[in-house]
Amino acid sequence: MQLFWDIWPAVRLTVSLAFVTTVILLVLGTPIAWWLARSKSRWTVVVNALVALPLVLPPTVLGFYMLILLGPSGPGGWLASFWGARTLAFTFTGLVIGSVFYSLPFVVQPLRNTFAAIGKEPLEAAFSLGFDFRKAFVLVILPLARPGYLTAAVLGFAHTVGEFGVVMMIGGNIPGRTKVLSIAIFDYVEQLRWTEAHIVAFGMLIFAFFTLALTMGADRRASRLGP
Repeated sequence: MQLFWDIWPAVRLTVSLAFVTTVILLVLGTPIAWWLARSKSRWTVVVNALVALPLVLPPTVLGFYMLILLGPSGPGGWLASFWGARTLAFTFTGLVIGSVFYSLPFVVQPLRNTFAAIGKEPLEAAFSLGFDFRKAFVLVILPLARPGYLTAAVLGFAHTVGEFGVVMMIGGNIPGRTKVLSIAIFDYVEQLRWTEAHIVAFGMLIFAFFTLALTMGADRRASRLGP
């Protein structure tokens, strides 16, 4: 029971971070994924590479540059000055910004694949009925893309929950403010508190398993979409 109360602030912060990040990513990722799936521009290669960069870039590298951007001498410091702060680093807002960049491919790629699988026919049929693009997208494309959105939401949420390198670089280890579950496990190991580390790590392992199972189920549904 004591472990629960010790770890609860980290659980609450982790869930809040993952939820806010996922909502932002679904909003931002939708137009990016739609453009990548439909555009024939040469710039799609460049944008695809930028979106996928966090998949191959070490988290500490991304975290380092995010720390500079969010720090007092970067744009983050300028933004923070509007409400009397000096920096966005080591704040919840900074964690959200870093998480959005780091988890971007885990939301954009499933959405792009789903939009590509839907094809042009449903949209063309909606246009033939007199729908404008906004109405066609909301009433036709979004219902067809529900499995892709489920996959994107689950992967974005789960990936944010499991972040370590980026969070450590831009958030540090401030209890109640930036100390998420992955940092808590690191703390327990450093303190040689193996029992607590095992319990928290096992809980995250179970969470990861059910996340994968849910994602694979959504992928099976999405695979039925097609021209």
